Amino acid sequence: MNYMTGKEVAEAFLKFFEGKGHLIMPSFSLIPENDPTLLMIGAGMAPLKPFFTGKLKPPCPRVTTNQRCVRTGDIENVGRTARHHTAFMMLGNFSFGDYFKAEAIPWAWEFLTEVCGLPREKLWVSIYPNDDEAEQIWLKQPGLNPEHIVRLEDNFWEIGPGPCGPDSEIYIDLGEERGCGKETCSPGCDCDRFLEIWNLVFTQFDRTEDGEYKPLEHKNIDTGCGLERLASVLQQKNSNFETDLLFPIIEYVENISGLKFGDDAKRDISMKVIADHARSMAFMIMDKILPSNEGRGYVLRRILRRAIRHGRMLGIKGAFLEGAIGVVSKI
Repeated sequence: MNYMTGKEVAEAFLKFFEGKGHLIMPSFSLIPENDPTLLMIGAGMAPLKPFFTGKLKPPCPRVTTNQRCVRTGDIENVGRTARHHTAFMMLGNFSFGDYFKAEAIPWAWEFLTEVCGLPREKLWVSIYPNDDEAEQIWLKQPGLNPEHIVRLEDNFWEIGPGPCGPDSEIYIDLGEERGCGKETCSPGCDCDRFLEIWNLVFTQFDRTEDGEYKPLEHKNIDTGCGLERLASVLQQKNSNFETDLLFPIIEYVENISGLKFGDDAKRDISMKVIADHARSMAFMIMDKILPSNEGRGYVLRRILRRAIRHGRMLGIKGAFLEGAIGVVSKI
């Protein structure tokens, strides 16, 4: 396994797909452009929806990005698990009617096993129950144990109206000590043993506002690789919060609170919440979202208030988030 900093992981990913003919595009704003169905960008493909539907012509039929995202559906889990966030970076490679499963699957396997050096025997993949085509392609990947291919009903990706389709996820087995201990523990379990690090979405449909799934004229590829998750694996950390992408913020909280991360599980949650929320605030304000009583502004206000509350729970008095944002900026 090849140790990489978070920055090195992102650069390696973008360079790898640039070598496969992809155009590197910068992260889009969190504010969706001409898309009333989304409050904020919560996935790497979200800003690219017009390219998938054919409404706009992409600058290149193959694109790769490192997209900043904010998602608050799991906000109550932030700090309580190793992997939940409100803000995260999503690495992705996309095809707009150019290539499909036969290329996307081998490239994902190549990047994870050869560039990142992940042990093949610890990798698992899940597929949609009736996606025999994906299974046949996976079976050809060098070193993949055929018994590590599982079929899951929820392997269908969609985020509101727009492009969607069956998906195939890649997991790494982090060991029994990270699991729930149940005999049924396997990819898809809620515990921390099987960590999903990549999702390949085979976008074949356009979901309408009324829930109808219309076949797309051209089949597309939409993938997502969580930068924080992959960094935690390559840096051999127990959680995303201990990587170089987040831990410097926790160290800042340690310094101003006089407390030590790892000494108390309850206080650790508060430190992780502050670290996560500081990133969200930085991302949102950078994109000109300001606190308000409605819409995106209310999301920011809620995150801001939660961060302050957890600071008070740690005994921090006075203003402290400005310094946390400064650390985010340096990272």
